[in-house]
Amino acid sequence: MDFELSHVEARIIGALMEKEKTTPANYPLSLNALTNACNQKSNRNPVMDIDETLIAGALDGLGFHRKLTKRLIAHDSRVPKYRHDLTEVFNLSPDEQAALCVLLLRGPQTFGEIRGRTERLHTFTSLEDVEQTLIKLAQREDPLVKQLPRQPGRKEARYAHLLSGDINIEEIDITEPAVLEIRAENARVDQLEVEVQSLREELLALKEQFAEFKQQFE
Repeated sequence: MDFELSHVEARIIGALMEKEKTTPANYPLSLNALTNACNQKSNRNPVMDIDETLIAGALDGLGFHRKLTKRLIAHDSRVPKYRHDLTEVFNLSPDEQAALCVLLLRGPQTFGEIRGRTERLHTFTSLEDVEQTLIKLAQREDPLVKQLPRQPGRKEARYAHLLSGDINIEEIDITEPAVLEIRAENARVDQLEVEVQSLREELLALKEQFAEFKQQFE
């Protein structure tokens, strides 16, 4: 995979995927609605407290560079709204989209947890259906999920998404939301610095080309 999502970016994508299915009349989402969806206290793990500025910055990176979100402005409204394009980018089937959505929103889960939490997104008729969906996602050329080692005291193994890179098992259940937000902000700042440097280099190249062009007439 050519990119890794920060935890805030993953939450944004997951929230957009969820609201597309559960509240289609209100989708795409305004920045305010998306912020509320990301900070929802139900059906989220971990619960986050992200402000609109951070979400707006993350949307810039998701849309401009990765083409995973799109900014839309309707002819009868001045308020921009946002949609995800993850389904199209990765060619996800409805069952794959549902499973990936709950993994993005709620972290690693067992077959049973995924089946129970995707009821409003997609109907899995059995645990075997969930397993087959996760196998498809895990066996792609660029895997989107992976099975985690079974934890002591647990009967079932869990699956996790890989859109934020490989999984650090030791951190998975102890990372605090505040730490997640700081990491996401640091990643965004690093990305912006790279973009600024690239623009500076392009500007310098244009100046040199203009100087050469100007010399032809002197």
